[in-house]
Amino acid sequence: MGDESVRIIPVTAGKDWKRFVTFPYHHYRNDPNWVPHLLVDQKDLLDFRKHPFWRHADGQYFLAEKNGRVAGRIAAIIDHKHIEFHNEKIGFFGFFETINDETVAFALLDAAKQWLKERHLPRMRGPLNPSQNEECGLLIDAFDSPPMIMMTYNPPYYVDLIESYGLKKAMDLYAYEVDGTQDPPPKLVRVAEEIRKKHELTVRPIDMKHYTRDTEKVWEVYNKAWSKNWGFVPFTREEFEHLAKNMKSAIVPELALIAEIDGKPVGFGITLPDVNQALIKLNGRLLPFGIFTLLYYMKKINRVRIIILGVIHEHQRKGIDSILYLDTWRNAVKNGFMYGEMSWILESNKMMNRSAKMLQGKVYKTYRLYEMKI
Repeated sequence: MGDESVRIIPVTAGKDWKRFVTFPYHHYRNDPNWVPHLLVDQKDLLDFRKHPFWRHADGQYFLAEKNGRVAGRIAAIIDHKHIEFHNEKIGFFGFFETINDETVAFALLDAAKQWLKERHLPRMRGPLNPSQNEECGLLIDAFDSPPMIMMTYNPPYYVDLIESYGLKKAMDLYAYEVDGTQDPPPKLVRVAEEIRKKHELTVRPIDMKHYTRDTEKVWEVYNKAWSKNWGFVPFTREEFEHLAKNMKSAIVPELALIAEIDGKPVGFGITLPDVNQALIKLNGRLLPFGIFTLLYYMKKINRVRIIILGVIHEHQRKGIDSILYLDTWRNAVKNGFMYGEMSWILESNKMMNRSAKMLQGKVYKTYRLYEMKI
């Protein structure tokens, strides 16, 4: 398994689990563009007993030690829901972090690959942390700026290590940059207003007093609208409730829009303030004084990320999405958010890429999912 000074440790619990969780906080401590997750959120996501994703998935964490010090980590993941939904026997790797050392990186990837191979999975894809419904993809360009909320970040050398190991591109995910200091494109305004008159359609903000009811509507539309997308796996009710609960404090109602016809949801758009602009000032901890820093910088956020926007299949190509885009644009600017990111968008999703370009968006970051036979 490479250099004898590299030791791979399967993580069970206790001290090793803690070292797995906290490794990135040490690994990136001198990188000005890394945004530390809140430690409490990472512990929740990585806890096999707590996070609802692991109720339909199995996993194994591995640490790499070199000369007695933690030098990297990786997770091997089996998402049984993915296998069932796509009828595709495939395993995944994620939470990949390593020092710039080929022997360490290869030993970690070997460990994940072998664990999946022993469970009779012929291919490995990643990185997914731990699924496409969470953070995913390896940043392959534009390493000179921090990521937006719920997007990944890694040093440039990860690309060389991953590709030298033999992993090949499976799919690229695009992030588009949109400038809200400009007026919305005239074509968007014209199309949206024509569609608004043509259909008996209501586009409204999410009702925070009935948050659970409205997020249930969003969950239903999401699982219908994205069902044909590459790699998509439906959210379970538990997973979506968990995500909605975590997102609630960041929601700006006017940026969380639901489109309805005759009171039935047909589309939605969720745009979040880029909380990373505040989190980058912390080191993953709110206590004892981090909460005050967070509250101070939350007021200075001027960017948003359009995390998800879609319309169910039977109402697609009617232009409903144009109303969601236009209202989101106008509401974002009204609330002081002048810059936006649309991400991530599959390179194969022609409709969404066309929409992003109609909004005068430009691809400014690319994330890649890799795959290999094992």
